Amino acid sequence: MSNAPADSSRRRFLTWSTVAVGGIGAAFTAVPFIKSWNPSAKAKAAGAPVEVDISKLEPGQLIRVEWRGKPVWVVNRTKAMLDGLATHDTVLRDPHSEEPQQPDYAQNVHRSIKPEIFVAVGICTHLGCSPTFLPDNFGEQVEGVTSGFFCPCHGSKFDMAGRVFQGVPAPLNLVIPPYQFINDTTLLVGDDGKEA
Repeated sequence: MSNAPADSSRRRFLTWSTVAVGGIGAAFTAVPFIKSWNPSAKAKAAGAPVEVDISKLEPGQLIRVEWRGKPVWVVNRTKAMLDGLATHDTVLRDPHSEEPQQPDYAQNVHRSIKPEIFVAVGICTHLGCSPTFLPDNFGEQVEGVTSGFFCPCHGSKFDMAGRVFQGVPAPLNLVIPPYQFINDTTLLVGDDGKEA
């Protein structure tokens, strides 16, 4: 009976030691598990903003870049393309870009920061096909409209501001990604400098 206090102390010491070792083991096990929830470096890079050099972009020319695995178009619109934007509002589904398909700073007739530079995700809002850029012969698709984008998969049509025409399968205007001008010849697609 005289061993009872010693056994009790020893039992308490062993219990607390086991709890401590188990807690440390659980922490070492949990850290890699929790880190696995974070996106990989490759995934982070896929969503990273993309710099686009537009110094050699000629009027009327379109270049494609990839951002988040999607094609992004950058078009240097000509004066004729810009002048044509105001001529066909009555045949557009959302002429004033009221649907949230663009950042606030691109909710204007040009759907862009600078009128001549158009930036859009090049994916049709119907089923995800990539429309074709028709800079000179879009009139075959929509009478009186010289330039635009035509999706050959199901016939959706968009003007030079990415606004969808009525009577086609696409329900919404093309998406305008967040972007900003770093300087006169460089765009940053995927970051507009505003806090999310």
